[in-house]
Amino acid sequence: MKIKICGMKLTSNIIEVSKINPDYMGFIFWEKSKRFFNGNIPNINGNIKKTGVFVDSPINVILNKIKKHNLNAIQLHGVESIDFCKKIKLLTDIEIIKVFKVNDNFNFNKILSFDKVCDYYLFDTKGKLPGGNGFHFDWEILKKYPYKKKFFLSGGIGLLDINNLKKILKLNLPIHAIDVNSKFELRNGIKNVNDLSNFKKQLLL
Repeated sequence: MKIKICGMKLTSNIIEVSKINPDYMGFIFWEKSKRFFNGNIPNINGNIKKTGVFVDSPINVILNKIKKHNLNAIQLHGVESIDFCKKIKLLTDIEIIKVFKVNDNFNFNKILSFDKVCDYYLFDTKGKLPGGNGFHFDWEILKKYPYKKKFFLSGGIGLLDINNLKKILKLNLPIHAIDVNSKFELRNGIKNVNDLSNFKKQLLL
């Protein structure tokens, strides 16, 4: 099971978090976010996939960020269309993660058409913000997931969720990674390294 730590901001904290070797590290390029990243990503372990998070950004902006930061993946957190994803797919060779906001009425049928234009889905909680709302949706709905496409599970996940996460993982759903953010923060964008390290150890037990 892979782990993605999102919403990184401060250079020293990025370096410290990188030492626990998450599989993905997310940097938010949406200016309205409290975790907006506007710096330079320091040198970190090359095995960590640097992931740019975008919300309805123009393609040229996304391409510029990919080039500037040597990103390995992008996460599309807005209402980007199939054609939009297809264009990026043709222009880059990095991983594309398409986000869908989930509530109790979510219909998985509506995402099937994205299958060929992204590498992974990401399921986050539907809330007031595009992401980082700090609470999770009812994971029982994942039992209805009918596809083989791997996905990231996100939305207010913290240390207290370990037992429930392990129950979900036993269902053998195609979960690619667990995505964490706000529940591990000392303040916006600054992560608690000890808590993240404990989370990773407990999840992988």
